Order: sequence, then structure tokens, then C-alpha cells
Amino acid sequence: MRAAVLHHAAPIASRPLVLEDLPIPEPGPGQVLLKVEACGVCRTDLHITAGELKPLHDAITPGHQIVGRVEKLGPGVDSIHIGDRAGAPNAPPLRVGARAGVSWLGGVDGTCLLCRKNRENLCDHPTYTGYSVNGGYAEYAVARADFLIPLPEDKPATDLAPLLCAGIIGFRSLRVAEVAPGDRVGLFGFGASAHLAIDVLKSWNCEVYVSTRGASHQKLARELGATWVGDATELPPVPLDSAVTFAPSGDVVLAALASLRKGGIVAINAIHLDRIPQFDYDSLLWGERQMRSVANMTRQDARDFVALAARIGIRPRTTIFHLDQVNDALAAVANDAIDGAAVVLP
Repeated sequence: MRAAVLHHAAPIASRPLVLEDLPIPEPGPGQVLLKVEACGVCRTDLHITAGELKPLHDAITPGHQIVGRVEKLGPGVDSIHIGDRAGAPNAPPLRVGARAGVSWLGGVDGTCLLCRKNRENLCDHPTYTGYSVNGGYAEYAVARADFLIPLPEDKPATDLAPLLCAGIIGFRSLRVAEVAPGDRVGLFGFGASAHLAIDVLKSWNCEVYVSTRGASHQKLARELGATWVGDATELPPVPLDSAVTFAPSGDVVLAALASLRKGGIVAINAIHLDRIPQFDYDSLLWGERQMRSVANMTRQDARDFVALAARIGIRPRTTIFHLDQVNDALAAVANDAIDGAAVVLP
């Protein structure tokens, strides 16, 4: 099979992923082999390829927004349903040809304190797709059967792929920020995740205020129904009930915090942040304002968001790349050269 492999972390401009011919992997116990239909590009992939996240292996295939079809069942999988052990009793049985998705959280130990508290997103010994195990920038990928996400058959793979991390983590960010229907909500940054979150917010009758760099991103935010659009750290004209930051910038976090009413919450949707500048506690944080980080997602988040996306008809804005253009896809995301999401086809 063809796969894009990272051997050495390097700047995106140096085109660090190398296309190689590798043996098709064999699924182990509790795993399945997926034939990849599409894989979305996430900013976390940039942090992995650039070495901002410490490398875990000498070589890794990134990519963690995988849409695929089951090609082969590993030992012990016959009795597993898609989404088993995650409260999905009506999920379809696993069979060859079944369609399923894979996200960033590819597995947990199930036994640590946080797993036992139903907070699997904070597991002490997680598996991350495309980081601790090989991901979806390839023709085939192996995944844990009980972490597959049920997907509809009637949607294009290119529309489904961005839902599987950008969409799910944006949805979880709204939950972490405790967004309620009718709230005033700020989105700071407007890329792949935020442009899906705005559809959720509109379905909840929220007013959406977007601060983002780039004329094209600002234009897209207006087209998708934002109440107000400003520059990256520009404060909205009214106090906000909550805000989510999508840019990995401490300056943006402080701008979001400054936009809140008393009691408001900022959810920081970033696995890597450049810094948090010094700030004035009295004016920015006092009054029971809060900053919260968003860490990974749960299988419940995935099921809830995919069901909501189908119900309200979310359709991502996508730019398509082929596997031999995977470095171009990473560069496009890094340089904010596209609106919406980038998707790689094998």
C-alpha cells in the first residue's frame, strides 16, 4: 500500500512526509483493517510533523480523521459492534464492508481513575491515531474496533472526514464552554473546526461573534451567518456568554477572555499553545470568569455530534488533495490558504 511517512520532524515548508510503498498491515486482536476512503487534515498534524509534539516513533503515518470501510476483522472482533463499550447498543455490527470513522482518540486503557470516572478523554494511557499509532494518510489503516465511529452510508467521504476531529472537538469545545441555546458566543479563529461549530450554534439559536485573521476567513464567517466579524484579536461589540479559541495563540486567548461577561467561560481548543502572556487578573479573570482547556474527545461526543450533524445537515467546506499532494495539504492548512477543511484522498 502507499502511505505518507514522517521519519524526521521538520518545518512544513520542507515537505517532511515521504510517500512509501509498505505492506498492508494485519489487524490484531480487537482491531480491524480499514480501506481508507478519505482522511481530513487537522492542525494537530502540523504540530506532529513540525515536532511541536514530541515524536514517539522513528517513523509514523499521520492523519486522524479517517473515513473507511472494514476490509478485515482481527481476532475476537466478530462479537463487537461499532461503538461497543461506549453506550451504543443500537450501533451496527462489524462486518466486512461496513463504513466507519476513526478520530484522534484511538483507544484508552479503560482502567485508570479517569476512565473509571467516565472521562476517557483524559485517560492516563491513551492511543492517538496518527501519533502513537499509524493514521490515515495511507490506503489502509488499522484501528480498534470499539473506537470506530458509526457513519451514514449516504454522505460523501469528503464531507464526513472533517467531522471526525474538527467537528467533534469543536462540538466538545462548546460543551466545555457550557454554551446554552440563545447565548452570545465568540469564535476566535475560523478554520476547519469553527466553520462546523457555527452550524451547531445556529441550530441552538445563538448569536455568533467571530474574530479571525484573513479576509477569506472573515468572508466565510459572514456567509455562514455570523452576527459580527472582526480581526483576530478584535473584541466583539457586546459582552459574550462564552467563547472558544481555535488559534494556538496566547494573545487570542486573552482577547477571548476580555470579551466575556462576568461568569463567562473561554474554552481553549488547542493541543499546543505558543504562550500565555501576562495579564491583569482584576480586569480579565475576576468575576468568576474561567479559562478551560479542551482535551481530546469521548466516544459519546463523537456519536452525539455525528447524529446532530446528520440531523441539521452540516456540510463542510472542503478542498481536496490526493495522497501524493499530502505535503501541499499540510502547507495549505498551515498558511491559511484554504477556507474550511482540507481532505486527502488515497
